[in-house]
Amino acid sequence: MLDIKLIKDKRGEVERALLKRMARNALNLDGIIKLDDTRRDIIIKLEALKAERNKNSKVKPTQEIIEQMKKVGEETRELEINLKKTEDQLKEQLSELPNIPADDVLPGGKENNKVIKTFGQKPKPDFKLIDHVNLATKLDLIDYERGVKIAGSGFWCYRGNGALLEWALLNYFKDFHIANGYTFILPPFLLNEDSAYASGHLPKFRDDLFWTSRSSENKQGDSLCLNATSEMMINNLHRGEVLDESKLPLKYFAYSPCFRKEPGGYGAGEKGTTRGHQFNKIEMFQFTRPEDSWNGFEELVRNAEKLVEGLGLHYQTVQLAAQDASASMSKTCDIEVWIPSMDTYKEVSSASNAVDYQARRADIRYKNSKTGKNEFVHTLNASGLATSRLLPAILEQFQQEDGSVKIPEALHRYMNGIEEIKR
Repeated sequence: MLDIKLIKDKRGEVERALLKRMARNALNLDGIIKLDDTRRDIIIKLEALKAERNKNSKVKPTQEIIEQMKKVGEETRELEINLKKTEDQLKEQLSELPNIPADDVLPGGKENNKVIKTFGQKPKPDFKLIDHVNLATKLDLIDYERGVKIAGSGFWCYRGNGALLEWALLNYFKDFHIANGYTFILPPFLLNEDSAYASGHLPKFRDDLFWTSRSSENKQGDSLCLNATSEMMINNLHRGEVLDESKLPLKYFAYSPCFRKEPGGYGAGEKGTTRGHQFNKIEMFQFTRPEDSWNGFEELVRNAEKLVEGLGLHYQTVQLAAQDASASMSKTCDIEVWIPSMDTYKEVSSASNAVDYQARRADIRYKNSKTGKNEFVHTLNASGLATSRLLPAILEQFQQEDGSVKIPEALHRYMNGIEEIKR
């Protein structure tokens, strides 16, 4: 959520920045500013009525004063109702605004994404490549048909060495993050509406999430959603808290399966496990002081790159244009691996800095030792990494002429002695 004071004090700058990712006819700062002015006017009137009530409480009540206080009470109740209604409307309209893109983020969509780094070269085998879908089937690594039978389109089953390879990737990521000083979290995989709001997924992206139905067992009456990314849960670890500045930055990583209402893996340009409703991911997350957040962002990007480099995979790092990044994020860089049979790169990590946007929604602050005030932290996240596109990249980039696949050396210790997968 954006700071209403920033919107009012620097309206021109905010508007120009938001127009990088919004259509002009969708941007209505006038309405937001008017609601805040109305809110302030109501608060002034309420304070005046409170002062009048306090003043009259110190004198002997007369019939005239009693009648006057009744009117004050009625007016106070009416103003309080109007204040609540105005504050709800203001919160709703502020919640619908995206984050302000960083200065170096280009306007527009995918056409303005910028490749900022490339690692390795595209593999050029001197034999006919078997695409990852057919190879995973031939090697008995993934059962697509039974995954669909169990849950429907967009699901699959890892089996045998495929399940072992998937788990090896997750263990490789886990050990890397622990060695780099991140605290391991295994969070709940269901979130309440307050948590989904704090992460920026509500109200705008409600339909992108899987929701449970309301039930008598849920005493709050709220439905729960399956997490779309571990970022959602870690962001809520400290919701409503004031953090100790001396302990910042807080660095976490979490494992979870992720669930998204996206087209299954059989749409145009997608196949196999490159897109589905469920996939495994480890997420890095940082809570920082504002002045430290961009250093934290660079660390997250580099950590994701190191993980892919450790696997020996060819990839590129792309800085996203404003409209291609998540609405909650000020800046995002994607790490994309090359999948030869698809002749394209696919994202395996998205590293983002939300600055104070999520912290405002989640009310996460720290006590600034210089100002003595409670101020909002910055939140940052990055996949570290998602697996569902790494496995296709490994199958194709490490494929051999006989249809076997070499296992990246970094995974050998997690593969029960298997260094090559053969038919």
